[in-house]
Amino acid sequence: MLGITDLKTGTTIVYEGDPCVVISYQHSKMGRGGAVMRTKLRNLKTSALFDITFKGSDKFEEASLERHSCQYLYQEGSEYVFMDNNSFEQFNLKAEEVGDKSRYLKEGGEFQIIFYEEKPVSVIFPIKMEFEVSHTEPGVKGDTAQGGSKPATLETGATITVPLFVKIGDIIRVNTEENSYVERANK
Repeated sequence: MLGITDLKTGTTIVYEGDPCVVISYQHSKMGRGGAVMRTKLRNLKTSALFDITFKGSDKFEEASLERHSCQYLYQEGSEYVFMDNNSFEQFNLKAEEVGDKSRYLKEGGEFQIIFYEEKPVSVIFPIKMEFEVSHTEPGVKGDTAQGGSKPATLETGATITVPLFVKIGDIIRVNTEENSYVERANK
């Protein structure tokens, strides 16, 4: 069992039956009262963020999580089909479990899947991924009234803002955490 002093950024605990990861924490001591720990937790099943304050005597069970390297195969309705690279077993994840980053799922792409009690609960996306630009307007030389950027649609259907020199067919690197253009990749 873990106490409040064990809660650090990245620690995974079971809270109300669901695996949660500590996003941030702040320890404080109130005059005569006991110590408390203010935390921000992310539910790994629903991706919901919430703030919880724990008392000094609270105890938690550490969540036993496993990471598997998996390949994304295809979308089937509102679910996404993955294959475990070691056992070759296929499984589905619901749209809520994948979250809003589903726009970066590329068929054949490698992703880390978090398993809790031998069930897949969420996807860890690489911070930087490469995509082909499938549609963008041509950049006009000297057209910098909009800050020198334009919208571009990626091969997965995601839309991000790119510099004017990017054209259809270019391979670009995208930061999946910030939903932003990083650089053009070498072909």
